[in-house]
Amino acid sequence: MTIIIYIICIIAVVAACIIELRRQLMMFQQNSYRPERYRNWLKASAESTSYWRLGAIIIFLFALTGFTPHAGAEFLAGIFALAMALTFGRKKYKKPLAVTPRVKRMFCTALVLTTILAAGAWLIWGSTITDGLYAATFAIMAVICVSPAMILLANLLMKPVENRINRKFYNAAADRLASMPDLKIIGVTGSYGKTTTKHYINALLSEQFSTLMTPGSYNTTLGVVRTVNEYLKPYHEVFVVEMGAKQNGDIREICDLVHPSIGVVTAVGPQHLESFKTIENVQATKFELVDALPADGLAVVNNDFPMIASRPVNNVPCIRYAVKDAENTDVALYATDIRYTPQGTTFAIVNRKDGSRLELSTRLVGECNISNIVAAVAVAKALGVPDDKIRYGVARLEQVEHRLSIRRIPGGLTIIDDAFNSNPVGSAMALDVLAAMPGKRILITPGMIELGERQFELNREFGRKAASACDIAIVVGQYNREAIVSGLEEGGMPVEAIRKADSFNAAQEILHTLAAPGDAVLYENDLPDTFK
Repeated sequence: MTIIIYIICIIAVVAACIIELRRQLMMFQQNSYRPERYRNWLKASAESTSYWRLGAIIIFLFALTGFTPHAGAEFLAGIFALAMALTFGRKKYKKPLAVTPRVKRMFCTALVLTTILAAGAWLIWGSTITDGLYAATFAIMAVICVSPAMILLANLLMKPVENRINRKFYNAAADRLASMPDLKIIGVTGSYGKTTTKHYINALLSEQFSTLMTPGSYNTTLGVVRTVNEYLKPYHEVFVVEMGAKQNGDIREICDLVHPSIGVVTAVGPQHLESFKTIENVQATKFELVDALPADGLAVVNNDFPMIASRPVNNVPCIRYAVKDAENTDVALYATDIRYTPQGTTFAIVNRKDGSRLELSTRLVGECNISNIVAAVAVAKALGVPDDKIRYGVARLEQVEHRLSIRRIPGGLTIIDDAFNSNPVGSAMALDVLAAMPGKRILITPGMIELGERQFELNREFGRKAASACDIAIVVGQYNREAIVSGLEEGGMPVEAIRKADSFNAAQEILHTLAAPGDAVLYENDLPDTFK
């Protein structure tokens, strides 16, 4: 009977260990497989000192002391592991683990290491079957205690294998690109707005050319490699490449692969300051795209951002565009006469060099969308797309999901969905859209992340602006609650209009008690909840 209890307990511990390793691997994946970012997340989220981890450590140390008979300690470990397995095994995540070949290799490596550790403990201390089970149980408990370190170790051991595999795919992508010398490649980067601008460029150019763009947020070197190998065909004439970066050199690495001839820089702002440290580093990294362009290439840059306007471009012809900075004579292309209607927006794009004026209408709203359209029009005109096709393409543009899209839902609510990767500029524009809505205006947000030392300050500023843009604010989670609430109060919002929710599900429950037909709801960023 005792052996059966030991077996049941070790099964529970094994299950808890598998679930915990998988959970940590999910977070490592969401941090782009970057050990430094993963360690920063561990620190910021207090994951390394969570109640579950501390509980596992206490039970492990308790077993080492020998104060309790082995059977008692084994039973305690089994009960704890069962509770842990049930808790995390049933938990749903907004962005679950994507089971890629790399994930499978890392997970198997972590399991093999755990098995070796458990088998070694059995061989050393297992003079009897029960002693062996006991030793193996607490070897596995040790892995639960240090599961982040186990994932980092698995990543380190597999790095040579991953590098070899990645180089193979990289070379295949490089060969395919080299076989298409007439392919026009357009790079798009920026602190924010790059994904939307990529979609708009692709849509306008599709009126004239056979185009391909990197799907989703495939904006890393490996994402571009995968796009080339899986989607690029000999008949494609234009390839629009989104280029993301978390550190210096990331964009240069993509450029070394694809060799763009046109480069678009949509923004330079305080996004990802947590990894870049300074705005100057952000600027230098985004302009790696411009610096990589050939002499006969073209740079298209957004002059509305001071860190772009102040950065000279001397290596290639440069079109500076703007929505706010239209009076600056350095701006070649700017939007003017912007009018919002129930059907969308009408505006004109003026070319300062030749005085031409292009009247446009779109179903989209928001200054950020107009700015992104201007960039797309600049690229389209540079590639010879006629004005009538540009007008038609702009009129058909659809909002990219979760980026300031507006829809009506049953019940009469207007939903403003700006849930993807909020940033200081984009969130301010989203608040302006909310402020213009009739009825009761409700904001649901966890605030902005990855802003480094300025995170508290910028979220407080966001709260101050929100106080005049909405009637009710629901602040989600703990990440930025103090900063946003202090900003809301400083902006004059009554205390009773500020609601707090621990999760988006809780926020939805609050919304159901407040919303009425004719009200507008802004969802501003949901990324922090992904990491719970």
